[in-house]
Amino acid sequence: MNILYVASGIPVPGHLGGSTHTREVARGLALCGHTVHVVAASRQGWAGLAPFARPRSSRLDGFFLHHQDVPKSIALLGAWPIMRLARALRPDVLIERYYNFAGAGLLAARRLGIPALLEVNALIVDPTGVPKRRLDDTLGLALGGRGPMRRWATLQCQWADRIVTPLHTTVPPEIGRAKIVELPWGADVVRFAEAASTRARQPPSTPTVVFLGSFRAWHGVLDVVRAGALLLALGRDLRFLLVGDGPERAQAEGLAAAWPGRFEFVGSVPYEQVPAYLARASVGVAPFDTAAHPALRAAGFFWSPLKIYEYMAAGLPVVTTDLEPLRQIVRPGHEGLLFPEGDVAALAQAIDRLVAAPEAARAMGESARRRVADHFSWERHCRELEGLLLELAQARAARPLAARPWS
Repeated sequence: MNILYVASGIPVPGHLGGSTHTREVARGLALCGHTVHVVAASRQGWAGLAPFARPRSSRLDGFFLHHQDVPKSIALLGAWPIMRLARALRPDVLIERYYNFAGAGLLAARRLGIPALLEVNALIVDPTGVPKRRLDDTLGLALGGRGPMRRWATLQCQWADRIVTPLHTTVPPEIGRAKIVELPWGADVVRFAEAASTRARQPPSTPTVVFLGSFRAWHGVLDVVRAGALLLALGRDLRFLLVGDGPERAQAEGLAAAWPGRFEFVGSVPYEQVPAYLARASVGVAPFDTAAHPALRAAGFFWSPLKIYEYMAAGLPVVTTDLEPLRQIVRPGHEGLLFPEGDVAALAQAIDRLVAAPEAARAMGESARRRVADHFSWERHCRELEGLLLELAQARAARPLAARPWS
């Protein structure tokens, strides 16, 4: 197949979870033997206003990368160059990664008669009380109907031939469930196996707990530092490695300052370097806190947690929050331990249990590596995605010749 993958506003390559996801899906589909073209940003944030410029093209990991730097809030202005690119490439199918102001890919697909798959990674309609939802509702009242952002989001779901998401509740209830496929994200099992083999040759001299990801309230980085402080106050010989960045970094560093030399903040690192940091760890922690994230409260835990999959692929036992579906990914006593949401003391106790029983922790890490290879790899994700895309391409090929845009 010839596949056009529109991920407007996502920097590829980049340090964000969306960057990893887009890159791994494109690479995985290319490894399946397909020609893949990705439209993405060259970097995070405002990168110059050029909505009508032709994307800059290159190669990465076996796929074609077309950089189009348009601010996410006005990404629809990039619809014309995407349409022009689609006419030139003649894709069999189109994938678009959803976010509030996206939709240029679906517009092109609808205009050109290309079957389209919508990839949904977040709640499509913001819950009541979120500022963006309040603004949208206000605009809707002024216009005599539903808010324009909600109408546009629902229209994208209606236009898509299939929708892929970790949890169907991300999609508005008026959209038929039959077109939705729940599909978890994954980890690059081969890439992160390097961390496990390195750790086996050179185990950490001091038990080390790693946190990987965004320094935002709902990821729980402050709880990691607080739990670490509790254990250090008890005399435990531990180190904490914090990989990532975000608005809570300064506060986290302030809390850690009382324990010099015990907490290492390395900032955001390129994706290729992540396995080397996980190789230095004994335990991976992911203390998600949905109380700080209204969308997770409204729709359930719809994230498919990359950090957990990568910990597991690296052979680490995992400590995470006792929530669905996390308890189905990390089974207590098999791949790690769970603790009640928001309970810092219980988080500290779970870390302590694993550190105090290194053989049991190693066995859990080995079980985690097997489990992610069997159920949560990017290879498996892309094979299932490939099947959906083939169905769409075959249905298009069966149309009468007059209904095909470039016949």
